[in-house]
Amino acid sequence: MLEAAERVFTAKGTSAPTEVVAREAGVGVGTVFRHFPTKEALLEAVLYARLHRFADEAEATVAAESPDPGVAFFGFLTGWIEMAGAKNAYFEALSAAGVSVPTTGSVIGVRLKEALGVLLNRAQDTGDVRKDLCVDELIPVIIGTAKAAEHAGPELRTRTICILFDGLRPRQA
Repeated sequence: MLEAAERVFTAKGTSAPTEVVAREAGVGVGTVFRHFPTKEALLEAVLYARLHRFADEAEATVAAESPDPGVAFFGFLTGWIEMAGAKNAYFEALSAAGVSVPTTGSVIGVRLKEALGVLLNRAQDTGDVRKDLCVDELIPVIIGTAKAAEHAGPELRTRTICILFDGLRPRQA
């Protein structure tokens, strides 16, 4: 049911009716509401499933110990920025409904920060990322870039990410 809800919300937006989710899942709307008493509960469950999946991917990237830490680091950042737009739509819909969804300091937030820290350190150790950057400085930069890229077309989003990455690389002498 969560996969069906995610497909519907991705295709039609978070305002898509629960009836459409039920139809996509091949169940009646009553079944959806037995599992998720409100649409907000369904949105929250989909959001957390997405965030957990992204944290799992982050940890898998760390565990893979890429032979090219710079590629692993910048690939992870690209995924984070691209995922953030969809995540923000869920947060906005839940916020509009009066639901507070904490992530800072949450288990998911801690997992992402730890994975990002490892990837950052590895990329710094190989000279792919400037050494005067720490993870606590990087996170707000990623969030700001993701927010800006959220409303940009693909070309502008790609250009914005390239500008960010250029700023993260060591300065040439």
